[in-house]
This record gives sequence, structure tokens and C-alpha cells, in this order.
Amino acid sequence: MRKLELHWQILIGMLLGILFGFAMTQVTWGIDFVSDWIQPLGTIFVKLLKLIAIPLILASLVKGISDLKDISKFKNIGLRTIGTYIVTTVVAITIGLLLVNVIKPGNGISEETVTKLTDTYAGDVGVTSKLEEASRQKESGPLQFLIDMVPDNAFSAMSDNALMLQVIFFAIILAISMLLIGEKSAKPLKDFFDSLNDVVLKMVDLIMLTAPYAVFALLAGVVVSSSDPDLLLALLKYAGVVVLGLFLMIVFYSVVVTAYTKKNPFWFLKEMSPAQLLAFSTSSSAATLPVTMERVEEHIGVDKEVSSFVLPVGATINMDGTSLYQGVAAVFISQALGFDLTFSGQLTIILTALLASIGSAAVPGAGMVMLVIVLESIGFPSDKLAIGLALIFAVDRPLDMCRTIVNVTGDAMVSMVVAKSVGKLGDPHVEDWDDHLDQVKGS
Repeated sequence: MRKLELHWQILIGMLLGILFGFAMTQVTWGIDFVSDWIQPLGTIFVKLLKLIAIPLILASLVKGISDLKDISKFKNIGLRTIGTYIVTTVVAITIGLLLVNVIKPGNGISEETVTKLTDTYAGDVGVTSKLEEASRQKESGPLQFLIDMVPDNAFSAMSDNALMLQVIFFAIILAISMLLIGEKSAKPLKDFFDSLNDVVLKMVDLIMLTAPYAVFALLAGVVVSSSDPDLLLALLKYAGVVVLGLFLMIVFYSVVVTAYTKKNPFWFLKEMSPAQLLAFSTSSSAATLPVTMERVEEHIGVDKEVSSFVLPVGATINMDGTSLYQGVAAVFISQALGFDLTFSGQLTIILTALLASIGSAAVPGAGMVMLVIVLESIGFPSDKLAIGLALIFAVDRPLDMCRTIVNVTGDAMVSMVVAKSVGKLGDPHVEDWDDHLDQVKGS
């Protein structure tokens, strides 16, 4: 019997998780049962993925750069990566602004709904914490993001997934230094990182065996903790605009893949689907990164020299889905609360959302912090910020899940484009978790 492909297994797990979650909301003990006995399984899975993210970035990046025979290639890859990410982010924000200005979802929100949402969420700890974090980020200097990139302790940086840019910085310096000391001197260290890279990728394969069960647990947890259905219904038009924009971004990626790399877009989406489904379940580009790297390298054929740099950087600075959502959310809030937004204000949204996306962490909820910064940049009244966030807080989690899919897909697309541009897009080479099992099994 032919084994069901991984993306179908994950999809079945997601659907069963949603149905199970809804079933558990119908019984008095259901929510507590899911929180105590089901959701922890999903949490463990996400922690396992985060556990290997830093070792994978370090090993993969050092291996990729140290394999280069010509150090100028790294400069080409770096410039093309950053340039392409900036272009895709501007496209995403522009699509979001066009849709929200045409459909005008904020005009349909009644005073009663605004009041109810404000009463429910304005004092919520989730809203207040986002406001505080945005305030901290705003007070920092213009070059703070550069300061934050440079670690003062490499081991401290590697102990925190939120410091991924610092790990990338350390790995690049280490790998370039290995190139400069010559092949003979660097060989022992290079062999270590080559081996570590292979081991961590095998860990990805093992962890992914539990993915269908983990997404079942994660989705069940999301359903039982979801907000008031009436409020969700009131925000359906706004959520629909965001989802439509995100869908158009996937179409944009597919067109670029077809036009530039000459690959079938449906093949591209099929090969990336396990990473996309995990991105949806975890709402985190960082947690999904090990799977994204495995799919891009083994299933799409991007050379490690490219993927090892493009994907970790993308997980940190490429927030296409989040940037699109900010454009829609900022205009929606302005429409709903009667704040007059000029054309120059909308241009400011594009620029601010682009800059904010570079410094944003690849974790759930980072988009809300960025949104506060965007709203403040267009002169939105500070006393209404909490009301503005309360307006969209009810649907933020499901939209966060959707926009993470776009972030991850964008990372994969850019890695293909950069790989093609430097002649490093080859044929897929898939490895399974049990490829070497017979060597360690007893007779």
C-alpha cells in the first residue's frame, strides 16, 4: 500500500483537530480537557522545532559559506537576497492598500460593534503588552537594529531564538574567517559543521514524523481558545480582505517562480505544502524554519550555499504577509474610527511597514507590535491606539496563522530566484529519516 504523502497527513490532522476542537466546545469539560491533555502535545512539537533552529542556522550557514571557493559569490547572494526581499515586501503592502481602499471594510463596522470590541479587548493583557513593546521600540535610536544584530556573547545569542540575527551575524563572520585561513587549517572545523548539519537535518526528519499529530493538537487548542463568534462575524469583511490579499501574494510568488525559474508553480506549492501547513499551525516563521530549509534544499533543489543564507535571513526580515496585513489593518482602523487618512499617509504606511518588518521578530504576535509603530507614523491619535488594536484583536490569531504561510512561501520563492540567478538551482535530492537505518540495526 502506497504511503500517504506528508502534506496530506498534516492536512488530515489539521481538519480533525478543528472538528475535535469544535466538538470539545460543546461539552462543559471539553475546553479544560484540550488545554490540559491535547494542547501540550502541540506545544512540545513547536519547542522541538525551535530547539533545532539555532543549531541548523549555525551549521547550515557555516557550511554554505565555507563551501564557497570565491568569496565574492557571497556578496552577490547577499545583495540579491536583500534586494528581492525589499521588492516583495513593497508589493505585499501595495496589494493590501489597494484592496482595503477599494473594498473599504471599515465602513461597515457599526458604533455598537466598535463599543463591544473596545469593552472586550482594550484592557486585554495582549493589547497592552503590544502597546508597551511598540513604545520601547519607538524610543530606540535609528541604528538600533544594527546594534541588535551584533552579539556581545555568541553563546548567549545562541541561547535565545529571538536573537536569530545575532546568530546569523556570528555564523557569517566565523565562516568567512574559515575561508581566509585556508582549506587545510579550516578542515577540522568544517568537517564538524558539515557533520552537525547532516545530524540536525536528520532530526528534522524525525520530528516531522509526529507533525500530523502535533497539528491536530495545535488546531484543537486554537479552536477552543477562539473568541466570541458574534465578534468574529462582525470582522469577517476585514478578515476577508486580508485573506484575499494573502492569496494574491501566493499568486504573485507562483508567477515569479514560473517566469524566472521556469518551474511549475503547482509543483512548487506542493513541495512547500508541509512547511506551509506547519507555518499555519505554529504562526511562527522561526519555528517552521528547519522544515522550510529541508523542503527547499531536498525537495526543490536549491543549493545549500544559497538556502543557508537566504532562508534564515528571510525568517527574520521577510514579513510579506505581516506587512500586507499591517497595510490593511491600519486603513481599516482609520475607516472604522473616522480617522482621515491622506494619500501621503498611505505612502508613509508603505515605508514604515517596510522598515518595521526588518526589525520584527519571527514569532507569533510580532505583527501587532509593528502595527502600533505604523499607526503612530501616520499620526493616529495615541489615546485611540488601544481601541484600534481591540478592533482587530479578535481575529488576529487566525490571520497570524494565514500570514505566516505567506512569509514562509515568500522565503522559499526568493531562495529559488537567488539560486537561479547564481546558477545554484539544481535537481531535488530527497532523504528519508530511515535512509541509514539498516546500518545501525542488528541482524
